[in-house]
Amino acid sequence: MTGHEHGGAIGTDRSVRKLGAVAAINLVGFVVELLGGLAFGSIALVGDALHMLFDALAYVVALGAALVTRRTTPSGRWTFGLHRVEPFAAFLNGVLLVPMVLYLVYESYRRYLSPVEVDATATMALAAGGLLVNLGSVYVLQGGEMSLNERGAYYHLLGDAGASVAVVVSMLVVRFTGLTVVDPLTAVLIAGLIVWTAVRLLRESGGIFLQESPVDPEAVRGAVAALDGVERVEDLHVWSLSSRIVVASVFVIDSTASIEERDALVSRIHEVVESELGAVHATVEVASERHEHALG
Repeated sequence: MTGHEHGGAIGTDRSVRKLGAVAAINLVGFVVELLGGLAFGSIALVGDALHMLFDALAYVVALGAALVTRRTTPSGRWTFGLHRVEPFAAFLNGVLLVPMVLYLVYESYRRYLSPVEVDATATMALAAGGLLVNLGSVYVLQGGEMSLNERGAYYHLLGDAGASVAVVVSMLVVRFTGLTVVDPLTAVLIAGLIVWTAVRLLRESGGIFLQESPVDPEAVRGAVAALDGVERVEDLHVWSLSSRIVVASVFVIDSTASIEERDALVSRIHEVVESELGAVHATVEVASERHEHALG
């Protein structure tokens, strides 16, 4: 096993442990907040509970993706393994947020038309507990470089924390003013936070699927073109297989005079590509101007 593979295995193991812990924490928080929201009449608290549920499901999907990635080695027709499962799971997590938003908006509208009495004190206490759950989950996830799925979980948690704070504030308003309409309005605010979370996750995972470069390709092109022996960079492509694996292909026209010089140039190009991109999967092709004309 190479150093890169060993480091990737350790990173994936850490990701599995973190996502498993966060999923368990959020499942407990969901059950408590859902029961409390139904018992005390707060659609905002039910919305916060649903946010936790979908987060927990998202973490379970992400956990499955991490396990598949960890246990699948490149072989046969799967020459890169199944690392694409990670962005697929992240994209699916973003899509799963959509029905929750629709439900919250619909139920909030119903509550706006027909207000329901809310036990503000009990709801506020449960929302504060939900905030503690979110902070505990953030503590588990934070530290070190996060994978795409961990960042997705982190975005979810930020939305959850904001939703819990919104519920606490809205219940303070209900408690001291009696304006129960604040409850469905807060649920709509939570729906907005969920949309923000979904857009970020879909954009990031979609960028990987559509092979968006994770860095500025021109900066890499310039670094390669500056090497002694490189006449020009004829072609350069950079894309990601997952949040942790960057792939690149480089085709340059060189001015080397011997096979040894060309081999040394190829090695230097690999070093530049790896330092600029962190790409250990890079294909480097070198050809002379004379060879190019012959091909033409």
